[in-house]
Amino acid sequence: MDKDLLLRFASLAAMFMPLIIFLVVLFAGFIAKKVIFNRLSRWKKKTSTQLVGVIIQTAKGPFMIVCLVLALYLALQFSKLPENIMHVMSKSALILGIISVVLALANLSSGIIKIYASRLDSALPVTSLTQNIARIFVFSIGALIILNSLGISITPILATLGVGGLAVALALQDTLANLFAGFHITVARQIRVGDYVKLETGEEGYVVDINWRSTKIKMLPNNLVLVPNDKLNKAIVTNYYFPDKEMAVLVDLGVHYKSDLEKVERVTCEVAKSVMENVSGGVIYFEPFIRYHTFGDSSIKFTVILRAKEFVDQYMVKHEFIKRLHKRYIQEGINIPYPIRAINYEQEKTG
Repeated sequence: MDKDLLLRFASLAAMFMPLIIFLVVLFAGFIAKKVIFNRLSRWKKKTSTQLVGVIIQTAKGPFMIVCLVLALYLALQFSKLPENIMHVMSKSALILGIISVVLALANLSSGIIKIYASRLDSALPVTSLTQNIARIFVFSIGALIILNSLGISITPILATLGVGGLAVALALQDTLANLFAGFHITVARQIRVGDYVKLETGEEGYVVDINWRSTKIKMLPNNLVLVPNDKLNKAIVTNYYFPDKEMAVLVDLGVHYKSDLEKVERVTCEVAKSVMENVSGGVIYFEPFIRYHTFGDSSIKFTVILRAKEFVDQYMVKHEFIKRLHKRYIQEGINIPYPIRAINYEQEKTG
């Protein structure tokens, strides 16, 4: 009787052993995830590096998938399923594991590019194009590994892709032109994400992103302009952030012919200096100056040269400068004349 019980128990254990192994390995993976990521989170709080945060974010999901694949694989080793089913399920588990690792590596590479490109001026700028190139590279390697694990020869596939690539290139000339133009714009770094640019056609705004087909420019009225990369690569573009964000702000003025020009220069520069020091967007260390340049119809004309930290700051700098200068000119008795036209009636009658 005891022998029969032992046999029944052994048969039941053999029947449920794959399920037990699956649950035990899955539970162990869950515990390992808690321990590992808790330690990584504590390490992240102690260190200022962003790499730990990227690793935690990209590895959480794939970690449990890998544990699931490992549990399934070990459970299959103790099961009594037919050999052909065992083979299919083992291959499926392997492919699932490879896909999860590839996804994690693709996200990790994208995060690393974003971190180090923002730190190093010589690194590749962060755009959706550069991040997608990194992902495509990782996905391509993963696809080749999956094909190799399935026993499919890679050499004929590569040869077919090489021949078919020519036909695809001819059919997608415009798309490929935009793709390589976008890559050239990104690498050349003459137009970068965040720069304020103006196109020869008149559109201007901040560069939001450079993707595989077009460059997104956000205009000041909050409209989005999509410029094909190939056209942008050939266009005449003014970049107000290259090589530096600071820019000169020119304000044209005129004073009466009877004005004391030395006094006008002194008063104007005093007002301009106060604007530079007190108005947000003004460059504090810059010394404003003026240059007289024209004997106009009704005034002596000159230009005041100020400086703003970036393109949009010029509007506030001009706004405050004109208000303060108008008030100061009234106090100092400096006259900004209206345009005057004299009509010679005698000459008109003679004519």
